[in-house]
Amino acid sequence: MKIFDSTLGNLERALDARALRHGILAGNLANANTPGFAPREVDFRTAMEQAGAARAAASSAPGAIPVPSPGAAEIPLAAADLRPASPGSPVVAAPGASAGIDGNAVDVDRALTALAENALQYGATARAAGKKLAILRYAASDGVG
Repeated sequence: MKIFDSTLGNLERALDARALRHGILAGNLANANTPGFAPREVDFRTAMEQAGAARAAASSAPGAIPVPSPGAAEIPLAAADLRPASPGSPVVAAPGASAGIDGNAVDVDRALTALAENALQYGATARAAGKKLAILRYAASDGVG
């Protein structure tokens, strides 16, 4: 049995992606009354891939000590940054958004639902990471405690 598998790394990347999504969704809500604002969303698969690539690049140097990545592929969590997303970025235009009279396409009910869902998924991922760490702690203590 492999003690140090990829589970913790995957959970770390998932937490980073969920934190990024939380910031983007909060930014959508904050701009619900901003004329012309187009809501954004996070492509979870792309965020996970970019976080994995950043981690692999950081640990590929000879003699490098693996260092946890500070965020999903160094993507700033500032939801107030309204510049258009660069190609390949996990931040994309929210699907199904139709603009109102003022050009704002934020649906507050949908955004609040997405925020609640993301919070539940973040909590579940954090609990899974905690359980994995508890298993490792138990194994390191030779089953005592």
